[in-house]
Amino acid sequence: MLKAAASIVFWAIGAILTVILFLAMLFFTIILFPFDRKRKVAHAQCFWWSSILTSINPYWKVGVSGLEHIDRNATYVIVSNHQSLADIIILYRTRAQFKWVAKDSLFSVPVIGWCLRLAKHIKLERGDFSSIKKVYRQAAEWLRSGMSVLFFPEGTRGMTDEMSKFLNGAFKLAIKEKRPILPIVLSGTGETIPRGSWVFNTKIHCTVNVLEPIDTSSFAAADFERLKDLTRARMGAAAKERGVKNEKISG
Repeated sequence: MLKAAASIVFWAIGAILTVILFLAMLFFTIILFPFDRKRKVAHAQCFWWSSILTSINPYWKVGVSGLEHIDRNATYVIVSNHQSLADIIILYRTRAQFKWVAKDSLFSVPVIGWCLRLAKHIKLERGDFSSIKKVYRQAAEWLRSGMSVLFFPEGTRGMTDEMSKFLNGAFKLAIKEKRPILPIVLSGTGETIPRGSWVFNTKIHCTVNVLEPIDTSSFAAADFERLKDLTRARMGAAAKERGVKNEKISG
């Protein structure tokens, strides 16, 4: 009963905060329209939203490490593993500027979808080849303008802690546009939002670990497989190390 009551309170506060987030993003988009074409200020509103949401939930404990690896003046192809819808909330804890590549169904969600549109994130329609080409064209344009782009290279949420096979697109793009890969490893986020339920039952310790960027300047266009495998290997090793540390903490 207590868990159900706490969950109701969290979801209610989360909904109110998300509406406030949208209004804040809309306000800054309107008043800064001529001066902030990249919507950096609108995007930055998600930082306080994320911090509050991850702090008020009594069942979430979020740790962030490796922020020193982010050069705020650099432009990256950011890649992250994907375990839960909560990943979107938690990744804002990096306080990094980027454009998501997000599936089109998220753009249809009231309020959340409006926020995605206001921040000019990139919509991907799965199974539509013309949409995929458009996504990479838009991503390249953002990178050339100095804005990082974030991909989930697994293509979808994983059902286990083991990372799925990576798709090629982000790595081809990084080599073509001569931008470094910035790997981010999420651990423990798979159970942050209960599957098939709205009640939070267990306390979750999850982490955001930003790894050192991988320079792509020495990679030729045909080397995307090597870059992909290198990135996945580093992320896998970091995830395994983090899992061992989390076991020691919980133990």
